[in-house]
Amino acid sequence: MPAIDEYALNPQHLESGVKLLKKRQRNLMLLGITSTSILLVSVMGLFVQQDFVYSFFGLSTQVEQLHIPSSIGESLTSFGYQSDYFVNLLSWFGWLFLKIFASFIGAFLTIHVLRKIKFFSIRFQSFVLKFVGWLVAFIVIWSGLTYVQYDLRDDHHQEYQQLVRYDKNIQDSALAQELRDAEIAPAVKSYLLAQTAMLHRPIDRATAIPQVRVLIQAEKNDPHFLDYGFKPEQLWTMQNQLFNQTLTPMAESVSKQVAQAEILNRVVYWALLFIIVVTALISMAMFILASRIKSRVIRIEQRIY
Repeated sequence: MPAIDEYALNPQHLESGVKLLKKRQRNLMLLGITSTSILLVSVMGLFVQQDFVYSFFGLSTQVEQLHIPSSIGESLTSFGYQSDYFVNLLSWFGWLFLKIFASFIGAFLTIHVLRKIKFFSIRFQSFVLKFVGWLVAFIVIWSGLTYVQYDLRDDHHQEYQQLVRYDKNIQDSALAQELRDAEIAPAVKSYLLAQTAMLHRPIDRATAIPQVRVLIQAEKNDPHFLDYGFKPEQLWTMQNQLFNQTLTPMAESVSKQVAQAEILNRVVYWALLFIIVVTALISMAMFILASRIKSRVIRIEQRIY
């Protein structure tokens, strides 16, 4: 008969098995963290996807920056913040993506490093304290990156903000004072003042609507209207933001872009929903499997030691 020792479990085999299980658990946790990060980005994408898609076609649902036509000369054009909607939003979305990933993963790395210190190792045995530490690290990293993001803004942007800022009366703005004595066509003045009123927070509808109506009449009656250098996309945004419809031929000229943006917007919306559902299921599955493997490892280690 075979010796009883032949049926005994080899401790070395058990230890190698435990190491393999721990490796699998770590891989599952990494997959869970990755899928959760994608989930968070996708959820955030639902809130900005329309603006992102519209900006891809040079459009915006709201007036977000001042467009100064070249017809007024260089005196004011130098202040015009002429950066593209898409570039601005891409930069903002890129920073958001960076902050989410860096803060999420950086917080885990911070906890991992701190656990090597005896003081934190003892306290992080509590899940609540470990979570609080992770949350603090997340907030610190996010705040640091946010500071860097806004610190990198150039002085030209601040000049632009000063140009359109006013409290209650638009005539108090630096732009209105620049236009007061300038030899500029009334339609151009209305174009600039309407944008200034719409950039005000909250939007100054009482000032913006009359100025946009002047633009609508000028497009019908002014033979030089097309020479002023107005941006059709900006006119479309102004009219739709104030009146929820397109009222003039120049604004209507971007209707093809609007139709394409609507189609792409719906595609991106459903794609994001699909990604959210899939990544949510994957994250749940990964974390559940990792939790079960961890429990199994604990039971095996208790039997060995």
